[in-house]
Amino acid sequence: MKSFATILFLCLLTTIDTDVYQALKSESLETLNNTLEKLEKKPKTSQNKAYTGVLTMKKAGLIKGAMKKLEMFKEGKEILETEINQHKDNVEYRFLRLSIQEYAPSILHYDDKIEEDKKYIIEKFHTLDKDLKLEIKEYASTSSILKKEELPD
Repeated sequence: MKSFATILFLCLLTTIDTDVYQALKSESLETLNNTLEKLEKKPKTSQNKAYTGVLTMKKAGLIKGAMKKLEMFKEGKEILETEINQHKDNVEYRFLRLSIQEYAPSILHYDDKIEEDKKYIIEKFHTLDKDLKLEIKEYASTSSILKKEELPD
């Protein structure tokens, strides 16, 4: 019975948070704030930290004030990059980074890992759970970097 509980726990850790992906697609500051608040109440897992980082960077694009935007973006970037550096094989984290890098203003110089992340996502796509595959495919349908036809079936 203990092994079943362990497997169930590990499965819960590897599923995506659909609220986070909905917030990433949103242009609503309220939605981002609500999702960040929910994440604050959850355990500080690596995945939740990565989500906090990416949502913080997304939020930076929606607030007013150049300095506030820059500070918030850097804060989110540091959180996400820390998780990627600690979990280099995590495809979801690479996808989150790619989704921000593609649309980050060039002045931020946050585009140096686009090709590396794209290649890694395509290479490991077949290993992902169906929900993350769907999110990536949906993203690829409008991306100028990652094309849907580049993803294996």
